[in-house]
Amino acid sequence: MPQYHFISGLPRSGSTLLAAILRQNPRFHAGMTSPVGTLMSGLLQQFAAGTEFGSVITLEQRRRLVRGLFDAYYADQADKPVIFDTNRMWCAKMPALMDQFPGAKVIACVRNVAWVMDSIERRYRANPYELTRLFNDDTERATVYSRVETLALRNRLVGYPWSALKEAFYGEHAQSLLLVEYDLLAQAPQKVMPLIYRFLGEPEYAHDFEHLHYEAPDFDLPLGVHGLHTVRPQVRLEERSTLLPPDLFEQYAALSFWKNASGSRANLITAQQPR
Repeated sequence: MPQYHFISGLPRSGSTLLAAILRQNPRFHAGMTSPVGTLMSGLLQQFAAGTEFGSVITLEQRRRLVRGLFDAYYADQADKPVIFDTNRMWCAKMPALMDQFPGAKVIACVRNVAWVMDSIERRYRANPYELTRLFNDDTERATVYSRVETLALRNRLVGYPWSALKEAFYGEHAQSLLLVEYDLLAQAPQKVMPLIYRFLGEPEYAHDFEHLHYEAPDFDLPLGVHGLHTVRPQVRLEERSTLLPPDLFEQYAALSFWKNASGSRANLITAQQPR
């Protein structure tokens, strides 16, 4: 049986980069967002309270059905003793993950929220002839203000994983959570990766940070936003000016709650105080 771990956190914060690095290790399987989380949510809805089968499916049967999703989906990775499943919802599903996989770890990639918004806005402007599915109508996509406000809603691309991350950060399973800041991973992967291996309890591996390869254009195509899941060959942090107006940048830069870790048992690899 493989050891399952999970990659979660904020969008545009290094989860695809982290998966590209981890998959160099021949013991590991890692990739971009998988459908397992969505399949699990759909399965749970089938036997929720008030449904036709809710009263006849026992707790142990529910556990086996959920576990069966993971094992069936990853059956073709039998040669990989460690599997990382990526989904932004995992931070909101910590009780189920810890019940299913005792000893599992969740790595949450984080980044200054203003830079998350800037990165998405940059991809939006790079596709000026596409009406991306990130926005439902012309009102939402009208200006940078409406776009960022929409993304920050609690059920949208940035607001949902931010809320889920905060839940996990202060939750009862926070000791199984590791937050990794994108800037540190991109600037000093040779220092960050050993800390990640230590958190996982895995022997270190000599990664090649100059020759990465990972892209998933087919995943980006339905969204109408190209280039969301393309990793450059070299791990680098690109310095640039923001596209956001100053007031908007300042507003969302204030949302990096993990900078103050008081009240949380989560593990951190951040510029403030790695622990």
